[in-house]
Amino acid sequence: MKVKNLVLLAGVAGMLAACCGSDVVEPADLNDQRAFFAFNSSEISDEARDNLLGQSLYMKNHEDVKIQIAGNCDERGSTEYNLALGARRANAAKSVLVNDGIDAKRISTISYGKERPLVKGTGESVWKWNRNATTTVK
Repeated sequence: MKVKNLVLLAGVAGMLAACCGSDVVEPADLNDQRAFFAFNSSEISDEARDNLLGQSLYMKNHEDVKIQIAGNCDERGSTEYNLALGARRANAAKSVLVNDGIDAKRISTISYGKERPLVKGTGESVWKWNRNATTTVK
């Protein structure tokens, strides 16, 4: 009786995992897909990971596509610091794709630091949009 209950519980757990998984959605286009980051961080959040895994799914379904991931920062900090942080963000995003099976040769990275803000202005309501890794099809 105990084994039967264990098997039943395992089946229910599997069904729950399947229906309540992450929010990975394949985008219609990879251009201007963005993974956002916290202040002074290149750590991939769950939301950013879902976005990147959706990009990975697109790349798996379109094997001829090559991309560039650009790391971006908000206006705070020195130019040098932000170029390095942007590079870490772009490489962190690339790592998610490569770890999901995408050939690293299909992905180039670049850092723009704080030089290409998505939204102009000052304050957290603006800065949060400028801390990103942006994907472009090459």
